[in-house]
Amino acid sequence: MIELKNTPEHVELVKAMGSRNGQVSAKAAEAFAAGIWPVIQMVLQQAGTASLIYNDYAFDEDVAPIIPLDFLHGEGANVVQVWGAGINGGLPTSEMYTSDEARVSYYDLESAVSFRKKFARASSLPILSNSVERMINEILVKQELQAWAVIMQGLAQASTLVNGTQTVHTKAAGTTGLFLLDDLSKLITLSRRINTSYAQGTPVTPYSKGITDLFISPEVKAQIRAFAYNPMNAKVGPTVPGSTLANYTATTAVALPDAVRQSIYDSAGTSDIFGINITDLNEFGIGGKYNNLFGVFATGNITPAGGAFSTSANEVLVGIDLTRKAYARAVESNGDTGGTVTVQVDDQFPLRVDKIGFWGRVREGRILMDARSTLGLII
Repeated sequence: MIELKNTPEHVELVKAMGSRNGQVSAKAAEAFAAGIWPVIQMVLQQAGTASLIYNDYAFDEDVAPIIPLDFLHGEGANVVQVWGAGINGGLPTSEMYTSDEARVSYYDLESAVSFRKKFARASSLPILSNSVERMINEILVKQELQAWAVIMQGLAQASTLVNGTQTVHTKAAGTTGLFLLDDLSKLITLSRRINTSYAQGTPVTPYSKGITDLFISPEVKAQIRAFAYNPMNAKVGPTVPGSTLANYTATTAVALPDAVRQSIYDSAGTSDIFGINITDLNEFGIGGKYNNLFGVFATGNITPAGGAFSTSANEVLVGIDLTRKAYARAVESNGDTGGTVTVQVDDQFPLRVDKIGFWGRVREGRILMDARSTLGLII
């Protein structure tokens, strides 16, 4: 991921970092730290999946971040549900706010790496590259888990008043472990019912509110690829003995249109269904850490079998409306550099240890400002 160019300037800087002269080594290390933080910041912004969902709001050092909720005004009572994590690794909580602003609790994501100066004196650029990459990975893993914790608890515990009934934001599939277009259609219907106007009616722009992206496991993506050669009918027809028009069960009667199946076959899958973007993540599915995270927060009988969510038997598919911009990441801007990543020389190593290290930090907070943007399908 990270590779230092083998140029005379870089080689000279690395050798200076390994100098036994403390002042020379310290100045070279500070120069290296000043040059590497923009690279780390760029990688963190592009490598994670949460960056697809969250919108950044920068705040100055030592200032409590505040995000205005003015754009949610007029939505009716009990609509603004704000979920956030107060500390790194902490349990996300639904906190009460005034109707005009949300104060975001933030936390530090830190990592520190070190290596012996002899590698710097030998101009071993791969050692430095691996050290920087390690720092990025450690921060990224913490960052992603914290971001998805907010998403999963918001999905698991949010509910919206629909036609006088408090409705949870998850929908059970027709069959355990099976994803069909009929299930996605029902999830879209739930999205339309939840996303009403402030008067519990049809929004002025009815097609601007609904699921835009669906996050799934590789196994569910395999089922989508199977749409190319498996029939997809979900309604039992009158030719099946004992069936009625109200009997919805998975059958193998009718395939998708040839044009749709050919498109899926040609692309070895599909990137969208019904205009909804499809993204498969390894963290989803049975045994996936995000699936397990949802299982910690899930309550009630929400599975196709009518029981509680089981991480060993059920999967959650997460649908998000990215047009709402409901997910926010408040991130501190460094007063010296203006960047959102701080990298400094680690001063814990005295000269006699003959080692050099770097310390990195990102200070941020994550919140979900409108839970109606997020729905889930349980299979």
